[in-house]
Amino acid sequence: MSPPRRLPLALLGALLLVCAVTSVTAPAGIKNWALEVVPGLLLVAYMAATFKKAPLSNVVYVGTFVHMLVLIYGGYYSYAHTPLGDWAKDAFHLSRNHYDRVGHFALGFFPVLFTREVLLRRTPLRPGGWLAFLAFSVVFAVGAFWELIEWWTTLIVAGDLGQAFLGSQGDVWDAQWDMFLVGIGAAVALAFMGRVHDRSMAAVKVAPAS
Repeated sequence: MSPPRRLPLALLGALLLVCAVTSVTAPAGIKNWALEVVPGLLLVAYMAATFKKAPLSNVVYVGTFVHMLVLIYGGYYSYAHTPLGDWAKDAFHLSRNHYDRVGHFALGFFPVLFTREVLLRRTPLRPGGWLAFLAFSVVFAVGAFWELIEWWTTLIVAGDLGQAFLGSQGDVWDAQWDMFLVGIGAAVALAFMGRVHDRSMAAVKVAPAS
């Protein structure tokens, strides 16, 4: 196996180890951990299942790994009680723990590169305005749908667990802020990561789309 292909497997091994440790030691409990982390793990499972037939660029694999760490940190403590967010709240005299804002920015920044790559490899689209627009639209739609999932979860899961997953912390504009930051994250990635992503894609040999 070539060195570039070893990296995704190393990242997968490291991620599984982190998940094994954090899921059983999470102060917020394994149920909260699962609600926050399992959706991301489903994407990781898809990437693992298609690794041989349709490998992705290392930029996407590394980005997905970093995104998973963001999710795991939030699931480990719950987003409203992360130590990093509490530190920022005290240091900058903020009204709330804003780590969930980091999570939603990441939900735009990292998945948009995955979406961009799938569109480039599996459709006639080429780099340019339409590719960026469609990749942005897909990720923004996912971010908006995630707000519906949070709402539905609070209706199904009663008590503190549902409220911890919602993470609004009393902010009436929480859903709007979350969607806005998903869009900002996606736009930043598309604006600044395109060339790096293209070079990383060029290093991967894949079978042509059928």
